[in-house]
Amino acid sequence: MDLGIKGRVALVAASGRGLGRATAEHLAMEGVRVAICDRDISVLAEARAAVEQAGPGSEVRAYAVDLTQAADISRLVADVQRDLGPISILVTNSGGPPAGRFDDATDEKWEAAYQLTFLSAVRLIRAVLPDMKTQRWGRIINFTSRAIKEPIEGLMISNAVRLAVAGMAKTLAAEVAEFGITVNNLGPGPTTTDRAIELAARRAQFRGVTVEDELAATAKTIPLGRLARPEEQAAVATFLASELAGYITGVSLLVDGGAVKAL
Repeated sequence: MDLGIKGRVALVAASGRGLGRATAEHLAMEGVRVAICDRDISVLAEARAAVEQAGPGSEVRAYAVDLTQAADISRLVADVQRDLGPISILVTNSGGPPAGRFDDATDEKWEAAYQLTFLSAVRLIRAVLPDMKTQRWGRIINFTSRAIKEPIEGLMISNAVRLAVAGMAKTLAAEVAEFGITVNNLGPGPTTTDRAIELAARRAQFRGVTVEDELAATAKTIPLGRLARPEEQAAVATFLASELAGYITGVSLLVDGGAVKAL
């Protein structure tokens, strides 16, 4: 199936590993010119090689960036535009806020999560919208969480801040529709990423079980009986970035194996 995005330029945030990297790989498979970025410089070379291998012939660039810094984001977007051209596809993504209950959430933790999870998305979108408006075509996909439909126990800060991203995106979708730009949120369920293992390890320690037992218990709560693979999340993100998804906007789509019970 031709997704109609060959030759377009995509910027995928926090793409040195996990969902971001898997999404960059899938976009490269479609012939998209891909910009990856990460705060951890040590993972960028390997990630770039993996994305290039996934999409032979697709141009891939890698950039070091701290998504909590406005100047870094401005520089990142300018560098991508210089190296690859006008940006048509943006995938916002970031590491999750720390786990914990309300009493654990200090002002510093709230402010850090606001900068990383919410403001990074806002700043990235603000920076790429002029390109998309000029092209009268654009795709913005925000990786959020299934928490936008059903709060997750023990993730007080994440539950709150990810809802802010979803609310911003829903409002923005109506504002930019006239330019041929779509804005959607993707809410992953439990997925075999470093973040999921980290959270499982925290729960396992609290409950006095092994990480393997905790992951198995999580799988039992999912109707499909297993955690998602990163590439399954990436495939959905890539479809939302496609020409074929041009009539889908303002949606918060769960990819959770049926785990969330909310309608």
